[in-house]
Amino acid sequence: MKLRLPLPTGLSLLACMLAAAPAPAAPELFNADGYRSSHYRSPTPEQATPARTLDTASLQRLLNEQTPALIDVYGRQWLHGQFIEDEVHANIPGSTWLANTGLGELDRRWQQYFEDNLERISLGNKDWPLVFYCRSDCWLGWNAVKRAHQLGYSNLYWYRDGIDAWEQAGLPLTPAHPVAVTPGH
Repeated sequence: MKLRLPLPTGLSLLACMLAAAPAPAAPELFNADGYRSSHYRSPTPEQATPARTLDTASLQRLLNEQTPALIDVYGRQWLHGQFIEDEVHANIPGSTWLANTGLGELDRRWQQYFEDNLERISLGNKDWPLVFYCRSDCWLGWNAVKRAHQLGYSNLYWYRDGIDAWEQAGLPLTPAHPVAVTPGH
């Protein structure tokens, strides 16, 4: 003989069981080193200390006055030793795309890829102006600025709203491919 609880009692019992169950742990947003490590596409702060934050007009002025290196850090899937380019990505003309270098945790290969390419882009000059960006509401650029600063780069800029703001302003984008990862990485 089956014991059947009346519907209201059964629902009450279920509600009590759910209330007593531990809530799933929310992912940590920042790791111990202060890098954003989850929910990369979410609202970003106004500043990425120690970088100067740029809007589209100030980036255009900077491009007219200096020769900064534009560094796109938008992510791209990496599988079996290669980038999976399953969708077109466009960035600001003249940019270098260092995919995946804005993640919160970089293994040794990606850290070396980041370091080697910054060295190449800046011609070894740690005071070379570097502009990091991704998309709007994207923490990858913020992380990359922090990482470049820890490597000793001092003339840092963060184009906070990134490719999305550039495109909304009606400015040109160009099809992009990430810089290849060499076998030493």
